Amino acid sequence: MNGVILRWPVPLGTTINAQHYKKVLQDKFRPATRKKRLGLLESGILFHHDNAPVHSARAVTDVLAGFKWELLEHPRYSPDLAPCDFHLFPKMKEHLRGQRFETEEDIIQATKVAINNLDKCSYVTAFKDWLQGIEKCANNGGYYVE
Repeated sequence: MNGVILRWPVPLGTTINAQHYKKVLQDKFRPATRKKRLGLLESGILFHHDNAPVHSARAVTDVLAGFKWELLEHPRYSPDLAPCDFHLFPKMKEHLRGQRFETEEDIIQATKVAINNLDKCSYVTAFKDWLQGIEKCANNGGYYVE
């Protein structure tokens, strides 16, 4: 757990659809992984995203199958099990709280600083909490866990 691989702000006015997500995976995430985590693409990636329609679209599942990454299943109706949403984003928001931004670039820069300031412990905690949530969900027959 060595931190964020890719921070890619969505350009203003962009609709996130399967084609956009596929392009980011191919043109941004995969090259960033190759650059920042030497050998990881060859040794295998365990990849997790939620069940949003854009993530489960055929174009996206086909490209991920081509990458030969192992996909972690995300339980249905379990928004509480997205590590970024329940741990990393709140940590990042702590850093941003109370600030006002004049431009989009100011927001992007402040977000970059906030992400870079997260310590390794934050990532470890996020994924330990996520694993506990997954286990609770599995023990609860796959239903939503609070």
